[in-house]
Amino acid sequence: MKDEYDFSTAKRGKFFRVGAHFAPPIHLDPDVFDYLSKQASAQGVSRSSLVNAVLKTGIGLIDAGK
Repeated sequence: MKDEYDFSTAKRGKFFRVGAHFAPPIHLDPDVFDYLSKQASAQGVSRSSLVNAVLKTGIGLIDAGK
């Protein structure tokens, strides 16, 4: 790292976008990832669609238990 950095030409908010949504990465264990990949392929859906469906089902079960 440098001892000093020159920010004299920097512009505040250069990369800010109104309405931008940050989706943090989700890290799955390798065995879970492989299982979901195989299931998604067998069902002819994307892995993301399958994971969202599984999570929504889980959320429904959690809410039902409250």
